[in-house]
This record gives sequence, structure tokens and C-alpha cells, in this order.
Amino acid sequence: MTKTRLEAFSDGVMAIIVTIMVLELKVPHDSSWSALIELKSILISYVLSFVGVAIYWVNHHHLIQAIKKVSSGILWSNINLLFWLSLVPFVTAWMGESHFANNTVITYAANCNCCGLAYFFLLLMIKKSHMQDATILRLIEYQSKKGLISTVFYMLSLIVGFFYPTISIIIFIIVAMMWVIPDRNIEKLLSSHVIEPE
Repeated sequence: MTKTRLEAFSDGVMAIIVTIMVLELKVPHDSSWSALIELKSILISYVLSFVGVAIYWVNHHHLIQAIKKVSSGILWSNINLLFWLSLVPFVTAWMGESHFANNTVITYAANCNCCGLAYFFLLLMIKKSHMQDATILRLIEYQSKKGLISTVFYMLSLIVGFFYPTISIIIFIIVAMMWVIPDRNIEKLLSSHVIEPE
């Protein structure tokens, strides 16, 4: 499989994930503002998850643009990542519908951890296939550092979720903000990296 097919397949799956999430947003039968306010937990969950999936899409795009070959290890680790991302609509809907009940926030945090670990495994497989490419190795190093910090925060949110779900939500937002801010190092690396045509 070429990296173009890998990226196209991944883009399609992520687009479906976002579509499923937005379809979970039910329009209020009442036209008052109070009816909309009643959906605040659902809307917060949706925005949080939409940003999360968008972050994975952007970083996945950077990775695939940088690689020169696709191994079976990369394919399967990518499928693993997409599997955990495909659960995002479920945990998002459950958390929103329950108004951030402890168990649902814990489940959401657990899924965030699994997505993060799956992305880390994808980085490892890409690193294994591109050991001679200094640019990709540096790109993976930058992303691995951020990923480690994110994992620590997600583990903290999972533990805190047993007692203070609201704090867990704040931790989710902090992690999202860490990744939303563009890493200039990655942009510089990609702009200087010569990508060979397929």
C-alpha cells in the first residue's frame, strides 16, 4: 500500500468519526435559550472530542507527509489508532448524556489514553522503518515528548475522574491546548524535508 492510500483511508475514517459525533447532537424541541443550555454537557463533550480528533488528524497528516515508505507494522499500528479513535463518538455521547458522571469521564479518559498509546506505537513503527532518516527521527522525537506529557495528564485525569470529574474535564482541555498550539520545529522540519514522489 502506498502512503497516499494510507492517508486517504485514515482521512475517511476520521471524517466518519466526526460525522457520527455531530449526528449525536439532537436539536431541542423548544426554541428557548434554556433548552439549549440544557444541552451544555453534550455540546462541551462534542467540542472537546472534535478538537481531539482534529489534533490527531493534523499530526497524522504531518507524519504521513514525512514518511517515504509504508511497512506492514505501520499499517497495523495505524489501524489500531483508528480503532481507538472510532470509539470517541461512543464515549463522547455517553459522557455528554450523563452530564459528566464519574464512570463516563473515567471511560473517556481511558479511551484518550488508548488513543495516545496507539499513536505512540504508530510513531515507533515509523521510526523502525526510517532509522536512516534523521528528519523523521527528529519529528518523532518532538511528538514523543509531547505524547509522554499527554499520557501523564490523561492518567491523572483517569484517577481524578473517580472523585472530581470536573477537574478531569479541565485536564482534557489543557492537553488539547498543548497540541493545538503549532510546533514550529515540526513545521520547519517538514518544510526542509524533501519528499520523494511515489
